[in-house]
Formats: sequence, C-alpha cells, structure tokens
Amino acid sequence: MDVHQIKRCLGQMVLLAGPGVLISTFWIGSLLKLTFPYNWDWKTSLLLGALLGATDPVAVVALLKELGASKKMTTIIDGESLMNDGVSVVVFQLFLKMVMGSTSDWSFIIKFLAQNSFGAVGIGVAFGIASVFWLRFVFNDIVVQITVTLSVSYFAYYTAQEWAEVSGILTVMTLGMFFAAFARTAFKGDSQQSLHHFWEMVAYIANTLVFILSGVIIAEGDFSSRKISYEGTSWGFLFLLYLHVQLSRCVMVGVLYPLLRRFGYGLDWKESIILTWSGLRGAVSLSLALSVKQSSGNSYISSETGTRFLFFTGGIVFLTLVVNGSTTQFLLHLLRMDTLTATKKRILEYTKFEMMNTAFKAFENLGDDEELGSADWHTVIGHIPSLKNLQGEQVNPHDGCEAGNVDPTNIMDIRIRFLNGVQAAYWEMLDDGRITKGTANVLMQSVDEALDLVSTESLCDWRGLKPCVHFPKYYKFLQSRIIPRKLVSYLIVERLESACYVSSAFLRAHRIARHQLHGFLGNSHIASIVINESELEGEEAKQFLEDVRHSFPQVLSVLRTRQVTHYVLDHLNGYIKNLEKVGLLQGKEVCHLHDAVQSDLKKLLRNPPLLKLPNANDLITTNPLLRPL
Repeated sequence: MDVHQIKRCLGQMVLLAGPGVLISTFWIGSLLKLTFPYNWDWKTSLLLGALLGATDPVAVVALLKELGASKKMTTIIDGESLMNDGVSVVVFQLFLKMVMGSTSDWSFIIKFLAQNSFGAVGIGVAFGIASVFWLRFVFNDIVVQITVTLSVSYFAYYTAQEWAEVSGILTVMTLGMFFAAFARTAFKGDSQQSLHHFWEMVAYIANTLVFILSGVIIAEGDFSSRKISYEGTSWGFLFLLYLHVQLSRCVMVGVLYPLLRRFGYGLDWKESIILTWSGLRGAVSLSLALSVKQSSGNSYISSETGTRFLFFTGGIVFLTLVVNGSTTQFLLHLLRMDTLTATKKRILEYTKFEMMNTAFKAFENLGDDEELGSADWHTVIGHIPSLKNLQGEQVNPHDGCEAGNVDPTNIMDIRIRFLNGVQAAYWEMLDDGRITKGTANVLMQSVDEALDLVSTESLCDWRGLKPCVHFPKYYKFLQSRIIPRKLVSYLIVERLESACYVSSAFLRAHRIARHQLHGFLGNSHIASIVINESELEGEEAKQFLEDVRHSFPQVLSVLRTRQVTHYVLDHLNGYIKNLEKVGLLQGKEVCHLHDAVQSDLKKLLRNPPLLKLPNANDLITTNPLLRPL
C-alpha cells in the first residue's frame, strides 16, 4: 500500500476497524443470542461475533487485484482488513478471557483494551526503529534483508504476545506500517521484488496450511461423529448466520457512512456497497476458531460448543469466499465501476498502434539471418493476436483538445501519468546511486501529495520540496571575504548537499517525464499544457542550483564526484556479470572481482567524498585581516 494514501485513509481505516468491529461483534452476538437455540450466554455469543468480525486481508487483496479496483478503493479495503484483524483479535481475546472465567467489570475491560492497544503500538514502533537501524548496515544482501524482516516480525509477535501479554497481531501490523513509512527505500530494484515475492509465498503457504488444518479438524470432529454436520438444523442455522454476518456488515457501513464520506478521500454510495460486499472471511477467523476448539472440553466451553464454533466459522468462510468472492466482479460491472473512461479507451487504442509500430521496427532491425534467411512480416504479425483488428488510422488520444476547450478529466489523467513517470524516475535514480535513500523518501512523498491535487491544481510537486530547498539570505553574508570561503563551505555543506540532491533529482526526473510524454503524445495541446506546467515548476530549482554554483561550486563538484563514482562502480558490476554470462570468467574469478567492486561501492556509500576542513595556513592566507600577520 502507498504510504501517503494510508495516511489519507487512516481515519476511515480506524473507523472501520475500531467502532466498526464493535458494531459488527455486538450485532452478530445479539442475533445469535436471540435466534440460535444453543443456550449460549451473552459472553459466548459475543465471542463468536468477535471471531466472525475478522475479515481476511489476503483474500480481499487478491480479489481486488484480480478485478482491477481503483487504487483508493484497494487502499481502504486492504487497510481496513489489516486493522480489522488486529482489533478483532483483541476483542476476541477479551471475550475469551471472560468466557474462561476472568472478571468482566469495566475496569478490567478498559485496562485490557488500553494495554493491548497502546502496548502493541509501542512494541511495534520499538522493533521498527531497531530493524530500520539494522538494515542500514546491510549492503546489497537480499538474503540478509529478508531474514531481518522475517525474524523481526516473528520475534516482535512473540515478545508482545508471550512476554508483554499484549496483542501480537497489532504489534506486527504497527511494525509493517513503520516499515512502509520509514523503510520504503531500504529495498531497491531486485531486492524489493524478491522481498515482495518471498512474503507473498509465505502468506500463501500459511493460508494454505490453516485451511488444510481447519478442514481436517472439521472433518474429524464433525463428519466422523455425525453429531453436528448431519443435523439439518445446523446447516439451516449456518445459512442464517451468513445472513446475520452480511446484515452486520451493512449496519456497520451504514452507521459509519456519514463519517466515512468526510474522512480521507471520501466514500460514495457505490464504493460503500463494494466495501460492504467485500468483507470476506478467511484464515484469521479459522485460526481463532481453532483456538476455541483447542480451549474447549471444560466447564467453561464444552466440546460440542467448540465443534459448533469451528463448523460455523468454516461454513461462513466458505460461503463468503464462494458467494461474495465470485459475485463481486458482477457487482462492480452492475455499478459500472469496472468500465474504462473515454480517455483511457483512447489512450489504450493509441498505445496499440504504437505497439504495432514498435513491433515493425523490431522486425526491421533483425534483418536477414545469416543462416536461416528472412521472415515474412505478415506471417509474423499473424502469430500476434493482440495486435490484430486495428481499425482506421492512429489518432492522438487528445486530438481536438484545442485551447480553451480542454476536458478537465483528460488533463487530470495526463498529470497523473506524468507524475507516475516522475516517481519512476526517482526510483531509477535511487538504484543508480544518484540520490540517497533519505532524499528519495522526500521526493516520492512530494509526488504522492501532488497526485491528490491533480484534479484541482496544476502540477505542484515542487511545493512539498520547498522546505528542504532554500538559499537563506545569511548565505550571502557568508560570501564576504571576511570569513574564509573554505571554512564557510565546510560549515554549510551538509545542508546544501541535501538541497542540491533534491533540486537536481527533481529537474532530472521532470526532464525524463517530459521527454517520455512528448514521445508518447507528440505535440498535442494537452501534452503541451502539462509540459509547460512542469517547466514552470522547475524554475525555482534551477535558480537554487545557479545560486549554489555561483557561491559554493565545491558542493556541486563533490556531489557530482559521488554520482559518477557510483555509476562507474555499477558499470563495472555489469561488465563482470556480462563476462561471466558469456563464459569468459569463471566462478572464483567472478567472486573475487565482484567482492572487490562491492567493497569499493560500500565504502563510497558509507564514507562518501566530503569537503575537507581547511588547515590553519589556508585560513590565514584567505582572510584579509589575518594575511598581514
């Protein structure tokens, strides 16, 4: 999830996960107590209500990705699912303690909730700080980076759950949000993809194991004994419980809808329907049901009650995944939330023509093969169905947008694409060593903020960078010959270095994005508007770099030296890999050369070139007052 969008949607997530879980728990628990004939007390009914209140983030995220829901909708539902799990587990633990004989007065409830909530957040932040600090000492070693994230996550959970007796789920959730906010650039390029794939596989394996284990226990406890699963009333009450779960979700979203409309990005009635229907249940609910089954068989929870909990939970998980999961796409289509806008359709058609042109150029570049001869273009294109049936001529998607007649939707769409290109350029510069991790975080945050304003304002990502980039007036005073220039440069170099990194990266990213936009859309009027906005945004950055170049040229020289050195070392790494690929270098030779280059690169990042502190002779000779002495 995007960090800035999480911040914007945090209010909606807290509403859905806090009051929302309580509303859902008490609604389901009340209906269970009033309509089910099992003579459960209120605590037991509310325990099952809390258990069924946990939505499954893995299932929800997979569903939204498959259906292509909007990024805002995905962020809200995904974030709500994660926070919902943490809160649901805390509420479940509270009612489980009460069912198992613990006191149920208000002082105990308030103390338990406060201790689990604030304690878990504190432990999660503490482990987050320690792990981010630890990752700073890991250099280009994806195995170690994955090991750090894995070990910290489980150790944080164990510390919170077993030692501190607070919510381990909330602790890990806080740790994950801390990683997203402060370790966003700790993993670059292939490392980031490897980490993402690793955790996807871990989540898949864990979910699979939970479902298999639950299925085995349900089959062993229910179907073998033929006590519950073979009762017709049990199946009838299962479907009634499914209706109760859906009704509780409707009540929760309906009660909170006035507030959800005003927090974050807002929520319209169509999105609220999807939010209601996408409350799938999964591994979390099954895990909690398994814990109830394990705790049953005593005077507090009978074995039959534990079996019923597992049966009902498994049934609800199955029904939500099958019914809700399979019909969400139809619901999106019914609400017309999966249709492409006219602008996107035009760009899609235009891109297909560009793909055809690119394919033809690739065909021409191949030429005749020395051994096999030539190939026929029409035969080749016949084997590429995606480029067939292109009708008419290629038309620019924004032709006809004359001055004074620009569709705001079109220009908003181009601004979003342009800013996405700027952010992609920042990632590339980070991989190339042109900017530091701290600078990359600042730059990407500015783009995230600008993306929220594309519908009402022109490009404004420079606005978020202004506090980091300024040339104070007292710098002008420091240029006087009374103060030695070398000493002045040394004293202010750190602040200027950071500002120069930001300004140069901003200008370069915008230049790359302008070039890409012009190459894609040509000289269309709407592209010219966005390009002009970009050029106007860069005026202050250019002026700042000119001031630095005029007053403190040594700073720019040092930064350029770092960038070029990093580029040369990266180039050497690629050269060594290419020699290995073509078979000119062997294992030991590659390891020796690669380790030598990596060592140089590590030294460059940890001990970069700095301006040297002037010695006493320099201070005396450069100061007009001390020179006669």
